[in-house]
Amino acid sequence: MDRHFSLKRRKYRKRWAEKCKDFIRNFLAFMFSNIGIIGLVVGYTVAGAFIFIHIEGDTEVFLRNTVSINRNIKADTIWNITNFTNIFRENEILWRTSVMRELEEYQVTITQAVKSGFDGCDTKESNKLWSFPGAFLYSLTVITTIGYGNVVPRTKLGKVITIIYAIIGMPLFLLYLSNIGDIMARSFKWIYAKICLCRCCPGVAKKRAERRRRRAEGLSVDYYSNKNESESPEVSIKQGQFSNASGYPSYAFKESENETSDEQSENATDISDSQTVTVPVTICLIIMVGYILGGTVLFAKYEDKWTTLDGSYFCFISLSTIGFGDLVPGKAIYSDTGFELSSILCSMYLMLGMALIAMCFNLMQEEVIHKIRTSMRRIKNIFRCNR
Repeated sequence: MDRHFSLKRRKYRKRWAEKCKDFIRNFLAFMFSNIGIIGLVVGYTVAGAFIFIHIEGDTEVFLRNTVSINRNIKADTIWNITNFTNIFRENEILWRTSVMRELEEYQVTITQAVKSGFDGCDTKESNKLWSFPGAFLYSLTVITTIGYGNVVPRTKLGKVITIIYAIIGMPLFLLYLSNIGDIMARSFKWIYAKICLCRCCPGVAKKRAERRRRRAEGLSVDYYSNKNESESPEVSIKQGQFSNASGYPSYAFKESENETSDEQSENATDISDSQTVTVPVTICLIIMVGYILGGTVLFAKYEDKWTTLDGSYFCFISLSTIGFGDLVPGKAIYSDTGFELSSILCSMYLMLGMALIAMCFNLMQEEVIHKIRTSMRRIKNIFRCNR
């Protein structure tokens, strides 16, 4: 009885272990699918934002409070020195010496606070660098290797976490760019094939008519060659089909197919066209330039002191992952809402823009490879003709 119970328990454990393995396998397959990778990158960036807020946000508030308290203490000390010292008599030198000593101490305190990450703001919560939008943008610039440099970790733990976060996040973001760029490239090729390879285009219509003529010529050649090999039997014609009345081999010849076969052939032709079509490099360049110009208009609207040149310069520097950091959204906006709005817009612009750049690079790569293969094929044909 105990042995039978132990066997059942082992089978149950095996089933449970197999279910766990299947669940883990399906979960990993979903996470590394296209939708899963997008969710994984967004979730990883959000998690990084909360981690850096917890590590660096408290330090930012602590530094602001420390500087504010020290400033008030020094102001009270200088006021007390002024009250208890007669500056209009021989004690003027003593007053100046005491005040200069207090100011030098305050200057040293401010210098140390700036080195530790003090940004010069008061204790108010407005315009926090380590708010959620600011931390999200920082996490995104880490895994995209842009690195503006306006927001950096000041604590030792923050620096260590940034290194680990970048080591894991950069390959993940490259995987995101690869998958999303491929999806967007295939979608754009399909749209391009539908628009540019439509029936109204005279060049495409001419090519399709040529393909139909060649197909019809091939069928007619097969028909007449078979007809010459055997005697011509009596045939009855029904819906374009030649059916044999005797026992001789039957031949079928269609000058034009029915509507269903026409639609199927047209759909097959459209699918093959959308798969073999290549997007010109000029269109890819127009897309990238248009996206940069769109970002220029967007940031010029929300940034007060940015010109059109500044906006286009920032968009190009960001999308090319150069990231000098001399122009960063939110610097000219001193309200909390304005800074967060600029950070959110910049994050969305970067996420979509880098995927769009990856799509254009995929399309341009296919176009260049197609041009090289075509050139090599033509060169081979020239050498064959010379022989």
